[in-house]
Amino acid sequence: SLLDEMAENDPRAYRRLLRQQRAEAERLWVPPEPHLCLRARPAVGARGGRRRRDAQPRLGLLQGAVERPLFINVCSWKRVPAPKAPTDPTPVSAGPLEEVSGEGDLYSIIDIAYNPDVLQRGEENPEKKEHLIHLTLKFVEERCNLNLSYLYTIESFKLKGSLETMQQRLKGRQMPTPHLSQNTKELTLDQLLHSMEAEDCSNGPALLKEESVTQSKVHLIEEITSTEMSENLSTPVYEMITVKDANKKPLKIELKIELPKVSSVSECDLRISKDDVIIEVPEKYKLQLDLPELVDEEKTTAVFNKGKRVLFITVPVAKPDP
Repeated sequence: SLLDEMAENDPRAYRRLLRQQRAEAERLWVPPEPHLCLRARPAVGARGGRRRRDAQPRLGLLQGAVERPLFINVCSWKRVPAPKAPTDPTPVSAGPLEEVSGEGDLYSIIDIAYNPDVLQRGEENPEKKEHLIHLTLKFVEERCNLNLSYLYTIESFKLKGSLETMQQRLKGRQMPTPHLSQNTKELTLDQLLHSMEAEDCSNGPALLKEESVTQSKVHLIEEITSTEMSENLSTPVYEMITVKDANKKPLKIELKIELPKVSSVSECDLRISKDDVIIEVPEKYKLQLDLPELVDEEKTTAVFNKGKRVLFITVPVAKPDP
């Protein structure tokens, strides 16, 4: 065979090829490892938007009752390829969405895996990390048909649930892991290539663990584009006033927003941080305003006048720290 001829005529090239294939085989067998855990929450009519790096978690005032939380295990996995260029789509591997109940807790969980290089770039650049989280939330929304709140939390722990369960969910089926560090020294190139071809079959939809009737044919490796979908949203007319006391000290901020296309408060998603306000009405409006003063977002009040179709927001200015 050609390999036998290479081994006889060019032993150095043969050994080099053998090392390359051994390294590739090892890469395919390395299991996914936890990187960070996100806690997200479903929201009524809310779509994930870009969070400013310095913004505080926002209070969802008009989102209705709180539903079960969603934990997203973001994992590092060498089997997932890295983008070939910065402008290329980012490959991602996703496990099934599962509902978990135990010890009084009720929550959902999903595992998402990226190439280690993608996650490392995020750790080195906070803006890239924020953007990757935003893409992850958007990907989960579209894959699982969810509407997630803009509010998310990076948990103090890296993994929700057990390591073994996460790895099995991402792989789609339980597979034995050979001790490659020892055995590959005795494996021939043909054996290595055969093991790699067998492992590559796990990327096909036929060997995936079924997630649902509609998702059982989804490939193990999917791609999410790094460009965001354009939204033709109008900026509503608004008026913002800072109310001051006799000494011209700021007391509160009053905001009036005209929403003529809105008939019910349930259509709105309002988020407040210490220094900005965001209101979104899917497919209609989006408004983000930087506040002139730091505010106490926990004491915010919001009233929607159905007759005038105007939203009134009042938020007190935060008291300075003693």
